[in-house]
Parts: sequence; C-alpha cells; structure tokens
Amino acid sequence: MSDFDAYWSAVDDELARYPAAPELELSPLRKTDYATVYHLKITSIGPYRLFGYYSVPHGNGPFPGLYLTPRYGSVNHVPDYTERKRYAVLQIMHRGQRLADKPYAAAYPGLLTDGIDTPEGYIYRGIVADCLRAAEFLAGRDEIDQSRIGINGDDLAILTAARRPIFSAVQVTGYLLYRVAEGRLRSEAYPTEELNDYARCCPDQEAAIDRTVGFYGAELFAPAISVQSQLAVGDDGAINGPEWLAPLVEAFGGTV
Repeated sequence: MSDFDAYWSAVDDELARYPAAPELELSPLRKTDYATVYHLKITSIGPYRLFGYYSVPHGNGPFPGLYLTPRYGSVNHVPDYTERKRYAVLQIMHRGQRLADKPYAAAYPGLLTDGIDTPEGYIYRGIVADCLRAAEFLAGRDEIDQSRIGINGDDLAILTAARRPIFSAVQVTGYLLYRVAEGRLRSEAYPTEELNDYARCCPDQEAAIDRTVGFYGAELFAPAISVQSQLAVGDDGAINGPEWLAPLVEAFGGTV
C-alpha cells in the first residue's frame, strides 16, 4: 500500500498538535492495601478527552508497566487485581466507550463501519490515535521502569507497539482488523459481520470498505516490532488459525 506511511504519519502529526494534558484523580473506592487506582483523563486528536484506569502498586518503584488496549465493546473494566499487584497498569477507553462517550457514543453493532467510506473519516483512525496517546502517557511516567513495559490486547496492541516502540513485550489475544477484507467473506460472526451488513446495505461502497480497512492490517505494522511477541492462535482452518496467521507471524521483526 503506497500511501500507508503517509496516512499514519499524518495521524502522528495531528496528534502532536494537541497537548495530552493528563489529569490523574485518586479513586478512593478502588484503593487497596497493594495498589492505588487513579482516574485518568487525557486528550487525543479532535480534540477528544479520553478516560482510563491507572493503577500503581504500593512500594518503591520503578515498577514494570502493563498497557491494556481497549476491547471491542462499550465497557472496559478496572484491571484485574493480579495485574494491579504486579504492574503499574493502564486500561484506556477509546472515544465512544463508556466514560469516554461524550460527545460521541459508539454504537454496538455499528462502530466497526463508522466512517468507513474513506480512510480519513474512519472512526478507527481516531481510535488508534487514542491508543497512541495513552502509550505516550506511560512512556512519560517516572514510576515505571521504561525497560519493562508490556502491551496486551487485540491487534490494536500490534498497531500501538509498532507506532510507539516503548514496549519490551507484546501479547495479542485476538484479531479485529487483520486480513478482515478477506475474513469477512468467510465469517458471519460479529463484529466482522458488521462489514458484510454494511456491504449489503451499500453495495456501491464495497471497494471503499476494503480499501479503508487495508490501512489497518496488522501484518503491515508487525515488521516494526522487534521485541518478543506472543500471539493467540485458533484451530486449524479457522480465520485465527495457524495458516491464517502465518503471514502475520512471518512479518514480525522479533521473536514470536
């Protein structure tokens, strides 16, 4: 894709125009004898104000960091207590999700096709920018050991780790946009089926759909990741199986 680099450089340039202006507010309800939880507010492109849960263990740092990228759904939860005991951990909510749903509230189903007619108008352009801004927040925290920051999530984790090389380990738990132009023709499962619903509704936009999602293929980002990565793999023959993921595995710049 010849304009791939220009597309994502434009996102970086736009993000750089907005100060992050992070605010941390103590969450007394979630404070425990092993960690302190804060509500994070931070600005992404738009400008759009995001929300996150940021938990820091008690004791003398610096602590290893863990970044949890947003799931596909309206709600992301406070990080699990086992993670809060071990890491300074951030769970970010992207634009449209609960607690970051003003002025924009995401629809489920529907988010995956919002603005998909053009790459510039696609909602995931802003969502990836949100993930990048949260990574920048972690990279600036004194209480985090900058040599030990991991990232966990679906292929948003790959996109984020490729564009912000602050991570020492990547764990991928699922796949939302990887090879989705092909995968949607082999699946009726949601959320992928949202693309098929949209194509049936607007058949004249089918080529535009495939072009837009092409900018988000994880295999195009993976060569920039040189650290150790762990990928969840499904059954043989499935669209998350070993054959389907082979191009992605081969694309990584580091050990998988």
